[in-house]
Amino acid sequence: MAGEALSPPAGAALGEAASQAAYHRGLDLPAAAVAYALQWPPKKPPAPAVSGEAPLTPRELQVARLIAAGRSNKDIAAQLVISQRTAENHVEHILTKLGFTSRAEVAAWATASQPADEGRLAARGVQAPVI
Repeated sequence: MAGEALSPPAGAALGEAASQAAYHRGLDLPAAAVAYALQWPPKKPPAPAVSGEAPLTPRELQVARLIAAGRSNKDIAAQLVISQRTAENHVEHILTKLGFTSRAEVAAWATASQPADEGRLAARGVQAPVI
C-alpha cells in the first residue's frame, strides 16, 4: 500500500492536502506504534541463534540438542550421566533463558540454530567431529 493516501471516505473528509500530510506522518511512525493502533498482537522477539555468544551454557546446549532429538528428561539424564532432577533443572533453565514455554519451541530453536550437518547428527544423538 506504499504511496497510497488515506481511504476515499477519510481522504474526502480531510481534504487532499490534509490526507497526504496524514499519510506521510504515518510513514514516519515506528512499526510498533502502527501494530498497537491496529490492535495486532505483539510479536515475540526471536530467540538468539547459537553462536559464540550463545545464551546457554555448553551443558544446556547439549540438553537442548537432546530435546531436539526427542529425548525425555530420563533419557537425557542417562545419556549425560546426571540425575533426572538435574536434567529437569537444565530443561527449566533453557526454557527460562530462551523465553520459551515448551520443549517443542526448544527443539525448533536448537534445530534451526545448528549448521545443516551438525543438526542431522545431533538429531541422531551423534556428536559432530571437530576438524
